[in-house]
Amino acid sequence: MDAFFASVELLRYPQLKGLPLVIGGGRRRADDALLATHAGLPLAEIPLADFPRLRDYAGRGVITTATYAARQFGIGSAMGLMKAARLCPDAILLPVDFDEIRRCSRAFKAVIREIAPLMEDRGIDEVYIDFTEVPGGQREGGRVLARLIQRGILDATGLSCSIGVAPNKLVAKMASEFNKPAGISIVHESDLQRLIWPLPCRKINGIGPRSDEKLQALGIRTIGELAAQPCQVLIERFGPSHGAWLHQAAWGRDDSPVVTHSEPVSVSRETTFERDLHPVRDKAELGAIFTRLCEQVAADLKAKGYVGRTIGIKLRYDDFQSVTRELSVEQYSADARQIRRTAGQCLKRVDLTRRLRLLGVRVGTLARADELTSAGAAEAPKTGDSFALF
Repeated sequence: MDAFFASVELLRYPQLKGLPLVIGGGRRRADDALLATHAGLPLAEIPLADFPRLRDYAGRGVITTATYAARQFGIGSAMGLMKAARLCPDAILLPVDFDEIRRCSRAFKAVIREIAPLMEDRGIDEVYIDFTEVPGGQREGGRVLARLIQRGILDATGLSCSIGVAPNKLVAKMASEFNKPAGISIVHESDLQRLIWPLPCRKINGIGPRSDEKLQALGIRTIGELAAQPCQVLIERFGPSHGAWLHQAAWGRDDSPVVTHSEPVSVSRETTFERDLHPVRDKAELGAIFTRLCEQVAADLKAKGYVGRTIGIKLRYDDFQSVTRELSVEQYSADARQIRRTAGQCLKRVDLTRRLRLLGVRVGTLARADELTSAGAAEAPKTGDSFALF
């Protein structure tokens, strides 16, 4: 989907189209204040001058997404809002409306499933589709089907998407970025050297900052330069598995199937604080946040029908150093008290003399609750017995 979170807001506020718009900053206080000030006035008629601006933001939030007009100033996803404010102070800032985002996500995916049922859900705004067996799917190399999907999504949601068509998921992912917004890009095997090899290595889904840094240190900056490396050299530098994968990816080879169903690996919740919190001086506030995160993770597990037995924490200190710790318990659980008790034990294994900017809780080693219940293996919720470190 094209600038999905921002595009959803443009449905609500069409007067912002074509303007630099940034989505981020957490809670919807600014948006609530805007609506309260103009109660009774149609949203499309709220004056531009009354919208919150990036220059007025104070905090440590990050950008979820930005319109293409904002991206022209060098603003991008995951950038700190304070940094973005220096690049484009007059950009409009709105928070995420998760309820509306989820509604639009379900709507556009429903359109796709009606046309091409073999769909892999890759998150809130992205999917993979295998249309090999879709009648008429190969017309014009897939362009006819891509147009049909775009029209269906636009009619159902008012939103646009960009589609990459390729022989496999690896290349299709890169192709989907070629002609944003509302683009269709078709890459055949014969197009690899012309369209894919000139791209930076980071464009390959799976090459992160560390791998890219290591590649650049070897003088390998483009996918074509990566493809020119003998496979054995990459294996020696990156290990048997990753080295072989890098060679295959550079040559556009990927046989991973479109997966229509997958089990989650873990369930987690985390929050970045508006100000740094100290484990001693801000013990009460941190304790309340910690409890809420554990309760949210427990609620997420129950909503999805899972239990877990590996419970962990994530901390980020004021110098941006991050640490994680985890413990495994004997029995599976989705009980908030059990999660907090075990996560509290993890806290005993980290430095709690430094200020914190982020706290997270995670539950892994998941299993379906109904399957364990039928086998009598799930843990019953416990009462009392609490553990408090903050």
